[in-house]
Amino acid sequence: MLTVDFDLLAVQDNNIALDAGCGLGRHSFEFVSRGANVFSMDMDMDCVRRTRFTLVYMRDNGQAKHDTHFQVLVGNALKLPFRDNTFDRVICAEVMEHVPDDNQACHELARVLKPGGLIAITVPTYISEMIYDILTYEYFTSPGGHIRKYVPKKLAAIMENNGLKIYAVDFRHSFHTIYWLIRCVVGLHLEDQPMTRHYRNFLTRTLFSPFMQKVERFFDNFFPKSIILYAQKPLQ
Repeated sequence: MLTVDFDLLAVQDNNIALDAGCGLGRHSFEFVSRGANVFSMDMDMDCVRRTRFTLVYMRDNGQAKHDTHFQVLVGNALKLPFRDNTFDRVICAEVMEHVPDDNQACHELARVLKPGGLIAITVPTYISEMIYDILTYEYFTSPGGHIRKYVPKKLAAIMENNGLKIYAVDFRHSFHTIYWLIRCVVGLHLEDQPMTRHYRNFLTRTLFSPFMQKVERFFDNFFPKSIILYAQKPLQ
C-alpha cells in the first residue's frame, strides 16, 4: 500500500533515496524494485528489523533490480545522521504528525536532500483527524500517537520556509478513512473486534484488485485519509 506516487516523485535507476520513518518498509520496497538505492530509517527497532528482512528477501529472490543497494538503520528525523545534500529522493510518510518539532524535522529533510532533488511528505488530512478526535479521546492521547492536525497550508508553509518548492499535491487512502472510523467507534484498543477484523481483510483484498484500487482513487476526491505534498529543492 503506497501513499506516495513514485511516478510523480520521478524515481529513477540509481537514485539515492531516504525513506525517513520507513515503518514496515512499504516505500523502501518500491524504491528497490525501481532500481533506487535506499536508506530505510525508523526509530522503532522492530520496524527496522522487519524492513531489513523483506529487503533481503527481495534481493535474494530477484524482486529488487540488479545492483540495487539498501541500508536499514535506527534514526531520529529531528537529527538525521547524514551529510548535507546526500539524497536524490526523500520520502517522509505519516511522520510529521508524531514529532515534537515538525519545523526541525522538515529542516533536516531539506538539508540532506540534494539541490534539484525531490521530496514527498505525507500527513493525515485535517478533516479525518478532526472526526477521529471527536469520536474518541484515545486517538490523540495514546502513547506514540498523533500530536497535531494539519491543514494543507500549514504543511506547505513549513516546507516552503525550509526552502522547498511545492510542485504537486495528492490525496490517498479513502478506504483507510473508514477503517480508522470503525476503530474509533469500537475502541482503538480493540484491534481484533470482528467488525475491525473483517474490514481489515477487505483492505487486504483491495491491494490485489486493480478495480477496487480505481474505486478507492475515485473516493480519494471526497474523504481521503492522507495528503501528499511533493516538492523540489532548488538548484543552488
